[in-house]
Amino acid sequence: MFDVIWLILAVILGMLHLGIAAWMAERQRPRDWGVGPRDTPMPAQGAAARLERAYHNFMETFPLFAAALLAVMVQNKSGGLSHAGAILYVAARIVYVPLYAFGVKYLRSLAWGVAVLGIVLLVVAALR
Repeated sequence: MFDVIWLILAVILGMLHLGIAAWMAERQRPRDWGVGPRDTPMPAQGAAARLERAYHNFMETFPLFAAALLAVMVQNKSGGLSHAGAILYVAARIVYVPLYAFGVKYLRSLAWGVAVLGIVLLVVAALR
């Protein structure tokens, strides 16, 4: 059950990522553009653009996290290592959002690295 909870928390985080990024970007764009065919690109700027990139980065790592966690669950190898991996991934991804939104350089990269470490721990737990 522990693993399922952390997987669902990561899904909720992804949905929040998407919602916040879309909301921030739409505040910068004319309403007609947002409800129209969007034939002319209108990239977001500033924090809104950074939040879009943070969301895309989340979408690059989430499938790896989910696959590794599911591998742990299917093999019934849930334990301290996988729990630590799941917590590290979700917690680091939560921290990553405001760090990226505010343009914090090195700590953002550190948060990304901690999230990747969480995935690595899950892979190790799945292979044990």
